[in-house]
Amino acid sequence: MTITDTTQTAGQPTSSTATTATPLERAREIGPRIAAHAARHDAEGSFVSEAYDELRAAGLLQAAVPVELGGDGATVRELTALQRELGHHCGSTALASAMHQHVVAFTAWRYRRGLPGAEATLRRVAEEQILLVSTGGGDYTHPHGDAVKVDGGYRVTGRKRFASQSEQGAVMSTMFCFDDPEQGRRVLNMAVPFASEGVTVADNWDTLGMRGTASNDIDLVDVFVPEEKVLANRPWGVLDPPLQVISSIAFPIVTGAYLGVAEAAYDAAVAAASRRASDPSAQRQVGVMRSRLQVAGWALDGALALVGDDPTPSYDTVLAVMAAKAEVARAGLEVCDLAMEVAGGPAFFKGSVIERAYRDIRAVKFHPFTPEDTLLALGRDALGAEA
Repeated sequence: MTITDTTQTAGQPTSSTATTATPLERAREIGPRIAAHAARHDAEGSFVSEAYDELRAAGLLQAAVPVELGGDGATVRELTALQRELGHHCGSTALASAMHQHVVAFTAWRYRRGLPGAEATLRRVAEEQILLVSTGGGDYTHPHGDAVKVDGGYRVTGRKRFASQSEQGAVMSTMFCFDDPEQGRRVLNMAVPFASEGVTVADNWDTLGMRGTASNDIDLVDVFVPEEKVLANRPWGVLDPPLQVISSIAFPIVTGAYLGVAEAAYDAAVAAASRRASDPSAQRQVGVMRSRLQVAGWALDGALALVGDDPTPSYDTVLAVMAAKAEVARAGLEVCDLAMEVAGGPAFFKGSVIERAYRDIRAVKFHPFTPEDTLLALGRDALGAEA
């Protein structure tokens, strides 16, 4: 994709000379400008709006849109690398935009199969740079809220949690429970515009870490959803084939953001430890961090190899992705803890990269599957036991 370089003027990106660069290269270019606002948004608990200005100016919000529709056609692997790079500069930007990227990537998967509505949504992402918001992490196999059948569609009511980027969201990809008189309890996947009557975004995101993601709750009260906006009708409580594909696409991308956060803490710790490079204890701690990150990166690379460029439904692939995510979670937590020790007292102060990473990395344990749930799922699968 051909884009314009950007420079920072009065907090806003401005155009310069044109260049051709990959999404990863563009992320590296804008990273320092994103990082310049990270500490302030963390302190305020405010949305990383300048970062999104940069993402739009660099054409990164349409990275996953197919080339013929105006995007980069980025693969899951490329999107994971993109979010990992953003994590080096601002964890909140990396995590929040990962939620948009994975919804766009799954929409591209649907587009390649000729499924309805996919092309129109992707064109809007490319042309209008709208944000797609996922509520899947808080819903997954057991969604919050209910749908009632009415003429022409459904009426839905419920509260959705952890809706990252909700401050600027245009359309949410969400789920509601539906009691079908013939099929029983079902899950309906829906596309709901934020502008719909009955949709309210709560200003309640005040958390330990990832404070700039604007992952507010969203209240939907008697919201009408037309039949054509129902994208899937799935069994309740089941990780069925469509959700297996969504998981295989989404969670490597999300995991990349967290690995980037841990790597940022490591880099800051190494820089801080340079003054005592001959100290064996510092050498060992840095060695532990480097080893843990290397193995975590290998785990994520292995999972991405199974996912491929166009994943098909596979529970084995989901388990591999979740195992990699759990490995990144364990490594990331250990690395950020050690980084605090290696850097010493200065890292304990608010505004330090390590202190922010130390808090941001804690959120990795809240995404499905949690690390503990992953171990149970792997064990059940190996033993042939039912969930």
